[in-house]
Amino acid sequence: MLGDSSEDYMARTGAKWLNRQGIHTMAMSADKKDYGHHNYPLERFGKAIAFMKAQGCEKFGVIGASTTGMMALLAASYYPEFSLTIAISPPDFVMEGFYRDGKDGMTERPGDMESTVTWQDRPLPYLPYAYRHPEYWQKIQEEAKAGGNKVASRKMFDESEKRHPIQEEERIKVEKIHGKLIFIGAEDDVLWDTCRYIRRMENRLRKLPHDCSFESWLYEHGTHFAFPESMLKMMMPVGSSLLVSFMFRAGKEHKRECRETRIDIDRRLKKVLAIW
Repeated sequence: MLGDSSEDYMARTGAKWLNRQGIHTMAMSADKKDYGHHNYPLERFGKAIAFMKAQGCEKFGVIGASTTGMMALLAASYYPEFSLTIAISPPDFVMEGFYRDGKDGMTERPGDMESTVTWQDRPLPYLPYAYRHPEYWQKIQEEAKAGGNKVASRKMFDESEKRHPIQEEERIKVEKIHGKLIFIGAEDDVLWDTCRYIRRMENRLRKLPHDCSFESWLYEHGTHFAFPESMLKMMMPVGSSLLVSFMFRAGKEHKRECRETRIDIDRRLKKVLAIW
């Protein structure tokens, strides 16, 4: 389930949205009110599956957005029990770990050479960020201000790949995912170039043996918040589009197009969930 903290308003509202589709939901997080990701044990997904099985659940899916979109793909690549995987605005590689502890007045900082996730007590290989603390957050602020956004890091991720071309061991093994796999992304995403990452995952699946069926829903406009419209309206009953407009310049300049994207995602996602 999306949301960096299990008690976060976004995670709770997203869970309610899935409940309305007739689906039991569990929100996963690093810790209560912890928005950082560093050395997160993937085995926690195994424990969640075991817990839900004990409650009588027989079918398992996973959904995530942004960093948790990466987590959803990774979890599904390690646990064949997942028969539906939905990744909104994901990268196609394991990210370096990061903290959101306000150190030195910075909202976010890289981990101390830590991965976002671990498996069997070992950190998974990751793409290292181009910058270290405090330059990391300073560069994000500079990019956001230059583009008229509240947050932006696309150039930083491009620079990270330039300095450290992604190695095979750092890529998410999407070919190991079972069942139905759906990628969702928008070209105007300023956090990272998610559509390019999704196309790389498509190419990987076309080249390698796999038994999942996959779809990519790529849009010109939609921003990093490519959520179902009815989910966003549950989060903000009044002025749901204002959040997207406030956060991202594209959300303000292409308000109608972004809303149309969310409406289309809403329609298609509800259909997929009903069939599943």
